[in-house]
Amino acid sequence: MPLHLREATPADIPAIATLYAYEVRERVATYEYDVPDEAEMARRMRDVMAAGYPYLVAEVDGQFAGYAYASSYRSRIGYRWTVEDTVYIEPDFQGQGIGRALLQALIEACEAKGYRQMIAVIGEPANAASVILHEKLGFQTVGVFRGLGRKHGRWLDTVQMQRALGPGDADAPSNE
Repeated sequence: MPLHLREATPADIPAIATLYAYEVRERVATYEYDVPDEAEMARRMRDVMAAGYPYLVAEVDGQFAGYAYASSYRSRIGYRWTVEDTVYIEPDFQGQGIGRALLQALIEACEAKGYRQMIAVIGEPANAASVILHEKLGFQTVGVFRGLGRKHGRWLDTVQMQRALGPGDADAPSNE
């Protein structure tokens, strides 16, 4: 199983859109209700990349296996050193270390860009695989918001996890 991680390209949009559509329709990793089309997913990718955030794809034997990207945690300027991670893995490839490889590469890319904190916003504490993945890579749970979202006819809690990047908050960033 040769795993290859690379920067996403517009050619990945059909696979990314298909995977995300499954997550929107069937699961609660995202609280979005309506499946965005490929044009919307392409716009989202362009926005993330134009802002300078990493957007990665995983392939196994040349087959799309998942994607991950970082984005702004909040829009206010004081949060500019904090990113939020997003990781989605194709169901057939879950549990094979692909999420870990993508998240580790995303952490490294964000550290190289000078970001200081990474936040994981995990839709529902029952998503144990995501919580465990983040814990293995140094994230700590900092809170659980009860009933923060609603999807598939039920209220959902949201787990927030945090990991320092590089020196974290030990000193001021050089680009302040």
